[in-house]
Amino acid sequence: MTTSNYASERETDEGRVFTVTGGDWDTIVSGTDPINDERIVVNMGPQHPSTHGVLRLILELEGETVREARAVVGYLHTGIEKNLEYRNWVQGSTFVTRMDYLAPIFNETAYALAVEKLLGITDDITERATTIRVLMMELNRISSHLVWLATTGMELGAISIMLYGFREREYILDIFETITGLRMNHAYVRPGGVAQDVPDEAIVKIREFLKMMPKKLKEYEDLLSGQPIWTERTKNVAVLDVTGCVALGITGPVLRSAGLAWDLRKTMPYCGYENYEFDVPTHPDGDVWGRYQVRLAEIRESMKLVEQALDRLRPGPVMVADRKIAWPAQLAIGVDGMGNSLEHVAKIMGQSMESLIHHFKLVTEGFRVPPGQVYVAIEAPRGELGVHAVSDGGTRPYRVHYREPSFVNLQALPAMAEGGLIADVIAGGASLDPVMGGCDR
Repeated sequence: MTTSNYASERETDEGRVFTVTGGDWDTIVSGTDPINDERIVVNMGPQHPSTHGVLRLILELEGETVREARAVVGYLHTGIEKNLEYRNWVQGSTFVTRMDYLAPIFNETAYALAVEKLLGITDDITERATTIRVLMMELNRISSHLVWLATTGMELGAISIMLYGFREREYILDIFETITGLRMNHAYVRPGGVAQDVPDEAIVKIREFLKMMPKKLKEYEDLLSGQPIWTERTKNVAVLDVTGCVALGITGPVLRSAGLAWDLRKTMPYCGYENYEFDVPTHPDGDVWGRYQVRLAEIRESMKLVEQALDRLRPGPVMVADRKIAWPAQLAIGVDGMGNSLEHVAKIMGQSMESLIHHFKLVTEGFRVPPGQVYVAIEAPRGELGVHAVSDGGTRPYRVHYREPSFVNLQALPAMAEGGLIADVIAGGASLDPVMGGCDR
């Protein structure tokens, strides 16, 4: 008489369960094979280092194959959109810049364009202010794509490119600090123009960057494009064709990597982009490799735009002439590095009483915006960044809602991941370039 080396199976809420007490597993499960159709559920995140921030993916796996993928967002919720309803229109710039923290200039510009459209002053924005906006946005696009290249490289095992991508991004952040005083979250682009002019030393730094960067891009391609592991991890991985992109509302480099040359700078120009010469890179394959190729090409096109913007910079004001809208931007820092200098305060106080009152009301209360609602969209690094702004005629927004590309693009992840390997979830998710600060605003 032999003793059974396992107890009989039993049905539970989780399916059929075997209690194994010894013996060979293959022998135990032969005949019934309870794990043939068994699927396990894995939580990837919300703290996983390879999910581009606090994103949670619930993956149902059969072996290493993803059968079902669900994205869970909201772990980085900041309530920025709701907070805007309790601040005046200019203060909103300080909030929106913190949404997509890799593309702060785009958040600010889209918001400023929406407020200016409500005010009816779009045509009053000075040429120099508009050119500076283009200059700053294209530099920001380059820095954002460099972070994408760096982080995606790291997630696929290319550690060197992570170091190099962040190294070149630091150069751009130094330029931003020279112009705005801050590396990130600048609140530089404001309704009516920009906070302050671009200093000459920043122009020198930008030209040095334009001279240095083409060589760096060539180094990136030499490092990655011919590397067998890189090509294996990116080609024919996480494919999403143009039909899928359009059905899901996907925009930006992901859409263009599927072959559709849809770029709002060309199709629905703003900030004078129709007067600049640049191409819209596309790729036919719609895979991770195509998204890599498109973003590298976009860096080159942005460099062309930055150079053209530098050549277009003409002397002039950087804020609208209407002093009831123009935020007092030319501030002089005190000797302690904090607050306004005595000379600046004396200048304000030494003007007429009327100008002092206007200054006080503008800073404390803000300007009034006529009632109405607008939608303004721009081409951000991740796709269409739209602002729906509603005014009830007061000094604060009634409602501001962002059509944020990270949030919309993330719904493509199940379409990319299901049926593929769990390792390719990382490559596919990274190729979308989501920034959760924008997604969870």
